[in-house]
Amino acid sequence: MRWDNLFDDLESQLEHELGVEDLELRVEEERLRLGRLSLRNRMRAASGVDEGRRAAPLRLWLVDGSTVRLLPVTFGRDWVSGDLVADEREEMGAHRASIRALVPLDAIASVGLDDAQLADSLHAEPDPDASRTPDAAPRLIDRLGLAFALRDLARRRSPLTVTTRSGVLHGTIDRVARDHFDLALHDPGSPRRPSNVRGTRIVPMASLILVRV
Repeated sequence: MRWDNLFDDLESQLEHELGVEDLELRVEEERLRLGRLSLRNRMRAASGVDEGRRAAPLRLWLVDGSTVRLLPVTFGRDWVSGDLVADEREEMGAHRASIRALVPLDAIASVGLDDAQLADSLHAEPDPDASRTPDAAPRLIDRLGLAFALRDLARRRSPLTVTTRSGVLHGTIDRVARDHFDLALHDPGSPRRPSNVRGTRIVPMASLILVRV
């Protein structure tokens, strides 16, 4: 009986040690996963934009001290676009059903999340590493940078309200270069016609905080 008890005790200790090792391994894997998460990953997961359900608005504190509530629609490589929700539209005195906004991720000072959004954000998946997992290469939209989004606005000839680190400008983007764009200045809501244009500003992308369309 004593031998039986000894073997039972050894088996119990072994099972315990294997369980501890497995737990430590899972904790380490989770720590590494969290360490690979980007702000973009967590914002996408918190908004639910990829989950096939109605996206939830995110409150963004921007680097100029302003705040917006954005209902995300598209996440690019270094930007997010979506619709401003009702309170922001009312503050701006807008009458349209929705206002599309574009925010560079570098212009976000912090993001406010409720408990459910926080939990969702922590279950985000890191961006795939195409060099190690070619079958999980990033989607095209994940590789498109801010310049691409601005070129699309330029192509549409959309009148814009552009918030920069030094103030607010109204106009239409004429052209987009590698790290800056040319903004033809004119009154809000008016079309870009030679008679309406008051001048041109070259705007560095690094100074951009928010674009309202």
